[in-house]
Amino acid sequence: MRRKRGSMSSSRDTPVLLACSRTRARVSGHELERLCGGWELSATDPGGCAEPAGLDRLSWSSARVPGTAAGALRDAGLWRPGDERDFDASDWWFRTSFHSEPASGEREQAVLCLDGLATVAEVYLNGERVLSSNSMFQHHALDVGARLRAENELAIRFCALAPMLRERHRPRARWRTRLADGNLRFYRTMLLGRCPGFAPGPAAVGPWGEIVIERRRGLVVEEAAVRPSLHGHEGRLSLHLRARVLEGGLPRAAELELEGPSGTFSEALSVSALERTVDVSGEVVLPEVAPWWPHTHGTPTLHDARVLLHGSATSEVIELGRVGFRALSAGPTPAHDLEQDGLDLHLNGVRTFARGAVWTPVDAVALAADAGAVRGALEQAVAAGMNLLRIPGTSTYETAAFHDLCDELGLLVWQDFMFANFDYPISEERFSAAVELEARQVLEVVGGRPSTAVLCGNSEIEQQVAMLGLHASLGRGALFGELLPALARERAVDALYVPSAPCGGDQPFRPDRGVANYYGVGGYRRPLHDARRAEVRFAAECLALSNVPDESAIEEMVADAPVDLVVHHPRWKAGVPRDAGSGWDFEDVRDHYLALLFDVDPSELRRVDHNRYLELSRVVSGEVMAEVFGEWRRAASPCGGGLVLWMRDLVPGAGWGLVDHRGEPKAAYHYLRRALAPVAVWTSDEGLGGLFIHVANDRPARLDARLRLALYREQEHLLEEAVQSVEVPAHSSSCWNAESLLGRFADLTWAYRFGPPQQDLVVVALETVAADGTVRQLSQSMFFPAGRPRRAEPASRVGLRASAAALPTGGVLLRVHARKLAYAVRVRVPGFIPGEDAFSIEPGGERLVSLLPRTPETTYAGGTVAALNARPAAPIEAEEEIASGSAVAVTDISA
Repeated sequence: MRRKRGSMSSSRDTPVLLACSRTRARVSGHELERLCGGWELSATDPGGCAEPAGLDRLSWSSARVPGTAAGALRDAGLWRPGDERDFDASDWWFRTSFHSEPASGEREQAVLCLDGLATVAEVYLNGERVLSSNSMFQHHALDVGARLRAENELAIRFCALAPMLRERHRPRARWRTRLADGNLRFYRTMLLGRCPGFAPGPAAVGPWGEIVIERRRGLVVEEAAVRPSLHGHEGRLSLHLRARVLEGGLPRAAELELEGPSGTFSEALSVSALERTVDVSGEVVLPEVAPWWPHTHGTPTLHDARVLLHGSATSEVIELGRVGFRALSAGPTPAHDLEQDGLDLHLNGVRTFARGAVWTPVDAVALAADAGAVRGALEQAVAAGMNLLRIPGTSTYETAAFHDLCDELGLLVWQDFMFANFDYPISEERFSAAVELEARQVLEVVGGRPSTAVLCGNSEIEQQVAMLGLHASLGRGALFGELLPALARERAVDALYVPSAPCGGDQPFRPDRGVANYYGVGGYRRPLHDARRAEVRFAAECLALSNVPDESAIEEMVADAPVDLVVHHPRWKAGVPRDAGSGWDFEDVRDHYLALLFDVDPSELRRVDHNRYLELSRVVSGEVMAEVFGEWRRAASPCGGGLVLWMRDLVPGAGWGLVDHRGEPKAAYHYLRRALAPVAVWTSDEGLGGLFIHVANDRPARLDARLRLALYREQEHLLEEAVQSVEVPAHSSSCWNAESLLGRFADLTWAYRFGPPQQDLVVVALETVAADGTVRQLSQSMFFPAGRPRRAEPASRVGLRASAAALPTGGVLLRVHARKLAYAVRVRVPGFIPGEDAFSIEPGGERLVSLLPRTPETTYAGGTVAALNARPAAPIEAEEEIASGSAVAVTDISA
């Protein structure tokens, strides 16, 4: 269509700002016209084109919306992650044309909904400025019914932020931080992408949220508070809904309907009306309700809720989405003090060891991943045994669809408000008003959800203040101590409020009180036993390690580098996080533990055997994480949980992510997956006290299994084996001294040192035995009294081999066997993702591993398996099923 231009008009009234459609309510008859096609963008110098009249003189390229300027350039091949470019240094124009029609008088509203504009933006509709915004986190709804034409143009100018940051701002900060430019505290925008060291770019600039024309008819829901609760076996769903009637008579009656696994229920609601505004309220009681659980502890049961409004001639249906009934507390008793006793989540009266990661955007460049990618990333967290994800204050709020998925998948959410480290100017009236509106909109999205477990005022502000020698209370103030918790109470959000992470105790960074960011093991390079000695109550962040990605990710990142120079390449170093202003980075931290656990000199190994260095580095961070979570998960531990920093890399490289920037799991992910599994076995070295075996059963049913203990010499020869039947009650854990299974002293930890160790490998397996004698391994743990394997033997000596068979689903089943111990086995099959990796195989044992194709078109063409203690890699043998293309039936794949 031909584009029509015009200058900004001042003769017409500013469009009416409406209640933003952020409620969970969806009214039948409303239509959504998503403006997601035909977008293009152009960059100019700051102020180079200040009005839409001059847009035709600019050079344009295609853009994806929702999205960002960086995302558009990446898609066009004009920029890639890791390249230096300051996206805040330019003005960016986005524009599109669309067909629509003016609203039909008072009977209909045509509302322009903008769900996220980063950051200082001016919105023009048909040449007329209809909105100015200076917050990335605010959602806008504009009545544009009278301004629409058959053909329309929407143009948005995103003003360069860099010049604004150079201006002098008041009030002056009472403290400073190296996290990012201090003047960012005056702008409501994402810090990720603007933090030198660990998130230097790209900055988020552009229409990162959905843009929609919503045609509202009949009535408009302005407020909907849906609040489920659980009281013993009884579920209650309370509702308050406020709506404005656009056409027709006022509703005379209303019903609240609930439908789900607990049955179908309906209850009449009270209705009151004043002019064209209607208030509806009431409650449904379910005498026996199926509760919602995090997936690790039960079924995340959901029920569909809706309201039926009945008028004299018509009825309206308002869908409220799905709700879950659960009870949440900070500890075992009402007297539990979160800021002293720490966070010890209890769901439905059951202690829930909370574990997971700090969430990072699935697409950190465009901030607009498709729904399938988001589901896949969340399912990846579920598969890893995680039950809590934290959305940090350095990032941005997630969509309602994200939270819907967390409800569905049984993932708890720790939601930070988007504040971190800075002294924010809350005394300024405009800033305070903007923050209050932002918080109300966020609470509208997350309130009433079973997944919403924690609301946190900010990230690290109290710690920042205290570490500068000031009193931590200076960092709480009116914003985090009064305004935000008051709004949460007003909205009746059933979530725990944490003022700041970390907080509590005499200093907010002490790990034995309140909520901590624990980096004793990690950045501070403490020995592994510090994880117990520190008496961590809850780690809101922990274990930030430079996790090395697999070969394919490295090849993509530094394709132009010789294979033995990867870690010296500038692009590699750009992907390694560091604290701003420090003379070390997190690769140095990983190297410290590499020397500690494997008794090697990392710098010398890197020089003489680069590939071996990378192989060991992939494994060491996983070993460290598994050890730490084993300490914290013990029944005797005071720790209520921990969140790894973080889930996914922002840029290519050896970042903090458990998965790389493409979403591919790293070795550390698989180590954690075993350590965090709902049913798991692990060991702890109690020195002279012996080797302790721990079994966790988070599931809602009693675990009847057997413990098998096997001792090996030279990591091959079986010396002794013992088996004991065990019963572990639901939602509990148990512990045994390993020597109690043997019935004798064996110095399994080699603590007494009466000569060389009698065994160099101790295997503990948790198994079930079917009626036909088939043994299924639930979990396995290995302990090395004399240290982990350091050297690689010939693969023929280890006896590592693998064979493949086709699965009916299009995947592949690997059968991996080893004669001796095969330590940290890696599966490498191009085009396929292994469901299990970086695992170890007991001497004479085997492991079944499922492989899933990355795309439906992927075909199997062979691969290899490799162990850290065996060289070279062994080729995977193709069985007849693969060669012929036929399938084999698989009834059980052990993980």
